[in-house]
Amino acid sequence: MDKKLLKDAIIKYVCGVILIGVLIFLPAWDIKWKNGWLLMAVLFVPMFFAGIVMYKKAPDLLRSRLKARETKREQKDVINYSGIMFLAAFILAGLDHRFGWTHAPVGAVWTGTIIFLVAYCLFGEVLRENRYLSRTIEVQEDQEVVSTGLYGVVRHPMYTATVLLFLSMPLVLGSLPSLIVMLAYIPIIVKRIKNEEQVLEEELKGYSEYKEKVKYRLIPYVW
Repeated sequence: MDKKLLKDAIIKYVCGVILIGVLIFLPAWDIKWKNGWLLMAVLFVPMFFAGIVMYKKAPDLLRSRLKARETKREQKDVINYSGIMFLAAFILAGLDHRFGWTHAPVGAVWTGTIIFLVAYCLFGEVLRENRYLSRTIEVQEDQEVVSTGLYGVVRHPMYTATVLLFLSMPLVLGSLPSLIVMLAYIPIIVKRIKNEEQVLEEELKGYSEYKEKVKYRLIPYVW
């Protein structure tokens, strides 16, 4: 048992729960906000069990995702823009609830919840298929191109899953202003993908051939 890895995972998990909880409930000024608790549940309950599975079955992958830090300026910018987007989206959702700016129908909330959970499952499948998956743009030693499963449909299924996750969050919270802010993730992730593909073409053997085989980056028949 790697006690340090377990400790690091628990600390990061608890900090994430506290941070998101503060960002949601403090602007809302309502600890009983049902949509806020719904998002907390669908976000952190699956994450808890996924963390246990990774700790037992793929500790190296868990370790790399906990410790990874971007080193390239372009990707640091992407991380910074994403952070600003998240702050604005969660704060706006809370303020939206507090002051009653918009009222999403119940159907939209539950649709967002279903999309979120489906995207979580897609993300889990990506983690299962690609043992080289990292939070940073890098080519690991002895890394090979993964071209089967979801990687046979689009070249970046992890980002497809994250787009669905992020755009469904405002629906779970029932906030239109938050959704508008989260749409900024689309150009942010497009920038990251273009930079990542440049790195992979230069450093990962067989990636250029893979691009010829799998035409679409994010969404089949679209892009």
